[in-house]
Amino acid sequence: MNSADGFWIDSHIHLDCLGSPPAVAAAVRAAAGAGVGAFVVPGIDPEHWPGLLATVRRVPGALAAPGVHPQAATCWNAATAAALEVLLATAGVVAIGEIGLDAFVNSPPAAQEEAFRGQLRLAIAAGLPLLIHCRRASGRLLRILDEEDARRVGGIFHAFSGSVETAMEAIQRGFAIGFGGTVTWPEARRAPQVLQALPAEWIVVETDAPDLPPHPYRDSANRPDLLPHIGATVAALRGWGLAETRNITSANVRRVLQLK
Repeated sequence: MNSADGFWIDSHIHLDCLGSPPAVAAAVRAAAGAGVGAFVVPGIDPEHWPGLLATVRRVPGALAAPGVHPQAATCWNAATAAALEVLLATAGVVAIGEIGLDAFVNSPPAAQEEAFRGQLRLAIAAGLPLLIHCRRASGRLLRILDEEDARRVGGIFHAFSGSVETAMEAIQRGFAIGFGGTVTWPEARRAPQVLQALPAEWIVVETDAPDLPPHPYRDSANRPDLLPHIGATVAALRGWGLAETRNITSANVRRVLQLK
């Protein structure tokens, strides 16, 4: 996979949540027809890791990022950590994700932090980058990244919803900023401002399908073939051409996730 490949990379998509294997295959075919050629597939909890890996094995261009989401933080224990450590050595696994902190889920903050720190340590030991999930917890999350020296691996802040200042703080620690469907919403204010303020080399795009569909598709589940639609909004906001946007964002994913 190199910069001459000429396809979009969806930096965050739950392919394993798109339905049955035939439904996933159909969605991937539609995405290929739209010029999407690679997919980074994050995990949620140990129960779903086998399905995630099975999906990645079936889909050309799919890459796995197993991990424990903050909403599942109470399942983090020594056995989960050991199982994840084994997965990190599996072919096709390129990152740990999606991990982080979330003030809106029911998991206790202490459990979220324990799971987050544990996974940061595994990622650093394995030399793998991170897919970060953060909602209303950026200050605390950035402090933990510093305390665990996560800049050694970097990664992506997925579905970024913070300020320009927080985005710059993340970039300083080696993290790209992920933009998805919300940047297309007519009422969006902060996301377009952040997008326009960032250095080009730290911008990536994602669908987060089946979640967060772009405008005007918000009444239906999100799909991977809508990534170029999101990319068109990014292009308009940055004053780039569509192919230029594809090439910039895909090259950024390759760099920050250490893809070949």
